Formats: sequence, C-alpha cells, structure tokens
Amino acid sequence: MPRHDPQDAHHLGLAADLDTLLRQSADRRRLLRWLGGGAGAAALMLGGCGGGGDDGSTTTTGADTGTGTGTGTSTGTGTGTGTGTGTTTTCSVIPEETAGPYPGDGSNASNGGIANALMLSGIVRSDIRSSIAGASGTAAGVPLTMRLQLVNTGASCASLAGYAIYLWHCDRDGYYSMYSAAVASQNYLRGVQATGSDGIAVFQTIFPGCYDGRMPHMHFEVYRSTTTATNFSNKLKTSQIAFPTDVCTTVYNTSGYASSLRNLGRTSFASDNIFSDGYATQLATLSGNATDGYVGTLQVGIAG
Repeated sequence: MPRHDPQDAHHLGLAADLDTLLRQSADRRRLLRWLGGGAGAAALMLGGCGGGGDDGSTTTTGADTGTGTGTGTSTGTGTGTGTGTGTTTTCSVIPEETAGPYPGDGSNASNGGIANALMLSGIVRSDIRSSIAGASGTAAGVPLTMRLQLVNTGASCASLAGYAIYLWHCDRDGYYSMYSAAVASQNYLRGVQATGSDGIAVFQTIFPGCYDGRMPHMHFEVYRSTTTATNFSNKLKTSQIAFPTDVCTTVYNTSGYASSLRNLGRTSFASDNIFSDGYATQLATLSGNATDGYVGTLQVGIAG
C-alpha cells in the first residue's frame, strides 16, 4: 500500500479517482464499452486510438503554414490565437479525462479552503520541483523534463502558440501537494507554462510515483492563455499522461521509489480506470536514463 496517512481525508487514491470518473465520464465509458464488439468495434478502429469516442484526427504530409504569436517563457503571456510552423504527419484529439480529486485549480476545497494553485504568485514557471509563494520544500526524485506540444487537429495539425498548459502530479511517495496530509503545506509539482511558436511547453519536474490502483500518470489542463489560466472554469481541455511500464520499472528500482515499485506490480493499463479504454494518444515517449534523468515528449491534439 502507498505510504498515505490513514487520517488524510483528502488523499483517497483510487476510490476518489473512480468516484470522480464515474460522475464526470460515465457516458463516455459506457459508450466505449458498447463499442467493444461487432460494428461498434469496427467504428472505433476507424475513429482512431486513444479512448475518446468523440476524438477526431487530422493527417497531413505538407509543411504547416502560419506564424506563431505569444511567448514560451515562464513569464510570458500569450494571446492564444497564433499557429506555428512545422511539419507533422498525423494528430488526434487527446481524450478528455477527469481532473481527479487533487487538481488545485479552484474546483474543490482542501484544508478548509478552496485549493487554487493557479492564483499563486510564481505559478507560471518551467521548473515545478520546488514550492512557491512562501512555501518551502522541494520534491525529490529522478529528474524528468516534459515537453508537451499543443496542436490544432482542425487546422492541419498546426502548432498552437500562446496557449497555456497547467501540469500537476504526485510526488515519488504518491502524495499530492496541497491535499495529502504529509505535504499539505507544499505546492510543488504544479505549474503553468505558455506554449511557444512551436506549440511546446516545457516543464522541469521529477518522475511521478505510483499509488495503489493507478498506473503512473500526470494531469494537465489546457487554457487559451496564461491570462485565463487562473480558474478551472476557463479550461479548454483536461487530460492525463501515461508512461511506458518498462521505464517506470527502471525508475522505481532506484532509491526512494520502493512503494511505487510495489504498487506498480499490483496494477496494469488493463485494470486502470482511466487508461483501460485506450491510451495510445496519451503515452509519453521517453529518452534518457534513471541516473541522468529522462526527457518525455507528447503531442497534445485539441480542436483549436
């Protein structure tokens, strides 16, 4: 079992994730189960991978056109109206997923008040390993650089510049800052980045832990700009990032991840309540090693 404080009413793990999932995504899951056989399965194959019954895809072989606007630095603001340049072959709308019980986006409460990391001074940043706004503490773990590229599936996979991505995830012990009793005073492993002209937002973080009942994952929300990334009501998309099992096993065999290794051995993509219906468009590509750290990349397609 993960090392969660049994008195921590907010850190409910799989039970809370499942409850949120059933409330927010029941229709989607039922549709996907219906599509599991016969003509439904054929329709799903034609519709593309990734689990979203309403997900669209775009394929192009030429160079995309348009110029980007906005900045990609941790202090820049974007208009969210630009499209960047580049060449891609295919893109699909990433599935909509639950934000889970620990979003810190103003949608729920923790420790007697509304939990909204998006309003913290300094939340627009690339390195999210340390706490900010008067809180102290740094999350330990194997270094991970996440590069998320936002593209428009409705415009030949053009890069979306000047948008904002809010990324958050648990620490190597499976705790979520602002919610779990052990780290309720921390706000690390949460941050917002604007996408550059290439549609890419970069986050310096650690490899997330694995808590009981869920495969290792990260959460993110997409906003029109850093200016609007202040409350969940402005978000355009919510989804999650999955990680290859072999890399997770390698990382969890390093110091500090012992509980994650045990939890990983008790779950799988087939049993995961989020990824069991498909995760191809949510699976990050990783390079590197557990000593020097990893670089993860993922294309995030939205109907911009």
